[in-house]
Order: sequence, then C-alpha cells, then structure tokens
Amino acid sequence: MDTWLVVGLGNPGPEYAGNRHNVGAMAIEELAARDANGVAGSRASGSRAAFKSHKARAKVAEIRLGTAAGGAPGPKVVLAVPSTYMNTSGGPVAGLMNYYGIPVERLIVLHDELDIEAGAIRLKRGGGEGGHNGLRSISQSIGSKDYLRVRIGIGRPPGRMDPADYVLRDFSRSERDNLPFLLDDAADAVEALIALGLVDAQQRFHAPR
Repeated sequence: MDTWLVVGLGNPGPEYAGNRHNVGAMAIEELAARDANGVAGSRASGSRAAFKSHKARAKVAEIRLGTAAGGAPGPKVVLAVPSTYMNTSGGPVAGLMNYYGIPVERLIVLHDELDIEAGAIRLKRGGGEGGHNGLRSISQSIGSKDYLRVRIGIGRPPGRMDPADYVLRDFSRSERDNLPFLLDDAADAVEALIALGLVDAQQRFHAPR
C-alpha cells in the first residue's frame, strides 16, 4: 500500500515550541493525537501515535489513516518533525523519503505562511518558497518543488515589525484561543489531501467559510 510522508516544520527545543514558525510541527502533533488504535480521525480509545527518534534526524510516528474500501486499513502515513533547525529541514526530509521509498508526489509539508490571513488554510502543489527557509531547504535537498503544501496562515506582522521577529514569537493570547481550531483544520486538510486528492481538498478549504 502506498505510504505518505507528512512533515511539519518548526525549530527544535522548548524555547521555540510556541512560536508561530512552529505551527506546522504543532499540526503534526494534532494528527498524532487523533490516532486511536492505529486509525487517525478518531479519539475513541484515548491512545495516540508514539513518536520515535529516526536516524534521518527527525522524530517520526507511523499511523494508518482511516479505512479503505471493504473496511481494510487506510493508507500508511509517516508523521515527521525534523530534529534540525528550520533552515536545514531538507536533509531529514530527503533521508526519510529515501528510507521509506516515498516519491515526491506523496510528500506533504505543513508550514506557517505569512501571506495568508491568520486562521486560514490553503493547499497547493509546487511553486515558490516565498522566502520560507524550511521550504527552500527541502526543495534543494530533494531536487524538486513538486510536493504538496498545507499552508497555515499566520498573517503579516503588525506595523513595522520584522517578519523574522514575528514568526519567532509565540502566538498572542487571542491567537492561542483560536489555535486549536487552526490546528484541527490543518490536520483535516492533510486527511482530505490523502483521501480526496488536491483538487477536491482545495475546493473544501478554499471556499468561503
């Protein structure tokens, strides 16, 4: 059965854990929290996917996403968060793709996006990196830009704040109130991409809500 690699970007260490730049990694934690008895999308048993350190310099957890036709287990999904800093995310991603034999069309990367309004989710395949160092590192390391992206909107910084400072600050109190809904949407977007494909998933998440 085809395996997917779903990567959430961020910086390692507790000092970065609540940063806007780490929202991709936070969404991976949400997907892991949904895992119950090996099936994402259900919290019935209260269990969750367990992350383990991988030699590719990442923490990974393997899950089955939902169920296929006839009640068979759904596709295998490798959830991953690089253990390196954001600007060197590419090495771990390339290593995991090689280890699991995953082609670029089954790579999904979740990341923060300044150019999307806070709280919105947008999906695409390929394109530029928009100054995002994590995406740039991945594109260079795997030799392709044609991977799927779940773009998690954090909005532009207020006033004249440097965007580099903005992304490395924790979410504000009001943003934290809405963060669970944003992470839930990001996890839903991953499930939709895998189950429905890009076009149908885009129609779901890009429509006015």
